[in-house]
Amino acid sequence: MYCKKNKNHYNLDVIELFQFSQNQNALQDTPVRGGMALKNSRTGGVQEVDTQLRYNEPWILQRADPFICRQHNGKYYFTASVPAYDRIVLRCADTLAGIAGAEEVTIWHKHESGIMSEHIWAPELHYLDGKWYIYFAGGEKENIWNIRPYVLECADADPMTGTWKELGKMQCADDDEFSFRAFSLDATVFEDSGKRYYVWAEKVGVGRQISNLYIAEMETPGKLKTVQVLLTTPDYDWERVGFWVNEGPAALKRDGKIFLTYSASETGAPYCMGMLTAESGTDLLDPLSWKKERYPVLASDPSIEVYGPGHNSFTVDEEGNDILVYHARKERVIEGDPLYNPNRHTMLMRIRWENGRPVFDYK
Repeated sequence: MYCKKNKNHYNLDVIELFQFSQNQNALQDTPVRGGMALKNSRTGGVQEVDTQLRYNEPWILQRADPFICRQHNGKYYFTASVPAYDRIVLRCADTLAGIAGAEEVTIWHKHESGIMSEHIWAPELHYLDGKWYIYFAGGEKENIWNIRPYVLECADADPMTGTWKELGKMQCADDDEFSFRAFSLDATVFEDSGKRYYVWAEKVGVGRQISNLYIAEMETPGKLKTVQVLLTTPDYDWERVGFWVNEGPAALKRDGKIFLTYSASETGAPYCMGMLTAESGTDLLDPLSWKKERYPVLASDPSIEVYGPGHNSFTVDEEGNDILVYHARKERVIEGDPLYNPNRHTMLMRIRWENGRPVFDYK
């Protein structure tokens, strides 16, 4: 059920109310659609909605691993993991603020069994070589933790209404004996100096295993050209809470530098963001081209009740300001397995720049 929009008005009769399994009283008291709050008169009338962007508070509810991009056609597109982990959704709007109230369309649904039948996670939409591609991860109903990276392709002009074709699992380079052999997810794609790169997380080792980040050059949108190169492993204590994790990479380019953020630790309050930096035009497959930050660049802030910020993407607003798109929670204590708690909400942060570096600050 979606809000029917008419000249910045919304009909309260069709507002979808979100209920939360955790203590979310501040949100429960307010009907919300797409993260835009309406005072709860429940009269059935029509009421103005504030469409201004709000930062560091729930903007799109129960959408984790958010990805927003402004594409070549000037439109904004949004996708994310849904709580059921069973489908891939897209939204489209002419403005960044418009994404919050835009209709959500399911463009693909998980298989009934076999590959791509469980844990459909972290989709990203990219426009490459004149076609649309969605990179995502999925498991198998028969083995839910057999997570691997997959690719969808759409050759039509409009990804919202076009036909999506499964390309299957992302292919590694012909001489690569290691990539995608184990739990692999959270792929992103970026370009530099005429080359296209694929960055992803993959687990290695024994026991609980360790999630590292790897990079490779791409040959086609569905295949890697080079063998994997290890970018970062969980070296520090803040990357090792609950699980030893580096995942969720996202690239931001500015003034000749590449900033690659990633997420670390378990998915509750300890979840946080780290960052690597490289010079554009250098050999990005050389680990020495990258410098890793000693401390997280964004972490939980109990003073504003933002917990577990991470798995971000980057976009720009209509004025060209860089925007961090991330998910976070409003509760510190989570009942049950955090992975299956739905209350990771999409939030926005306006990035500040100091001395040529991005500053991620809640203020």
